[in-house]
Amino acid sequence: MKRLVVFALLACLAGTLGLLHWMVRVDRYADFSEPVFVDIPYGTSSWSIGVKLAEAGVVRNPWLFQLARLTRPGKHAQAGEYRFAEPASPAEVFARLAAGDMYLIEVLVPEGSNVFDIAATVERAGLGTARAFLKEARSPELIRDLAPDAPSLEGYLFPATYRFRRNVPLSDVCRAMTMQFRRVWRELQPASGDPNRTVTLASMVEKEAVLAQERPRIAGVYAARLRIGMKLDCDPTVVYASLLEGRWTGVIYRSELESKNRYNTYQHAGLPPGPIANPGRESLQAALHPIETDELYFVAAPGGGGAHTFSKDIDAHEKAVASYRRGQRKRK
Repeated sequence: MKRLVVFALLACLAGTLGLLHWMVRVDRYADFSEPVFVDIPYGTSSWSIGVKLAEAGVVRNPWLFQLARLTRPGKHAQAGEYRFAEPASPAEVFARLAAGDMYLIEVLVPEGSNVFDIAATVERAGLGTARAFLKEARSPELIRDLAPDAPSLEGYLFPATYRFRRNVPLSDVCRAMTMQFRRVWRELQPASGDPNRTVTLASMVEKEAVLAQERPRIAGVYAARLRIGMKLDCDPTVVYASLLEGRWTGVIYRSELESKNRYNTYQHAGLPPGPIANPGRESLQAALHPIETDELYFVAAPGGGGAHTFSKDIDAHEKAVASYRRGQRKRK
């Protein structure tokens, strides 16, 4: 009789353990029709996490989450926001939280993007409006510690791939990009001087150069012009001036070239007041170390490919321009 009781108890225990195993590791559950987000602040207890998950319909019961946690001793759920879109077992849910597989929005900032491009990217990513981002990019507080003479964060929003939480403040988005700029800037070990001047030159190089090996040479041409007080005549500065005025149509017309906007280097000698885009590492390096040259002109080489023809005097430059235009006509 005792053996039967023991056998029954063991069978009951085995059945219970089997059921718990199935509920924790096999049963995939989802009491939601649309993806749900669960935010776990730092310091949240394991039980409170289970309650949050149960309330969101991610697990059937907080106890099941606790049992799933016991199956992985030494592991802990990491703080962050998590997105759940498919049914999952409690063990799978805990594994995601222990791995820190939180929901982050990816924002790609290509080299040469300007602040308007980045603002549009941020808006498409759902992090905030372009208008609000542009306002943050002009925040005196954010600019002050970075480059006091800069009119905005233009040039200091370093090109890279970033990942942000859904509800991240736009000021933190700007800070993440400027912090990356600071890291790269320190690695380049610039000599003491005006960073805004260097970054402004680098932004022009970034917009003009296609081939990496030409960046120091283009920087050298601009440096040579600056030495003799010659206007830089940089087309991308004309475009940027039109963007600032809200009248850029995609084509540089005579009215753009004749604009008195301070960024128009066809009308004003010297560098513009600040960067016209956000340069990458290679363009920053080129601006810090331009080659010494007596070349004063460059134009796209015929045939495409991104190369330029460099000239020392206006006669050679005009011939290079004519060659480029002939090549364009042939291609058309």
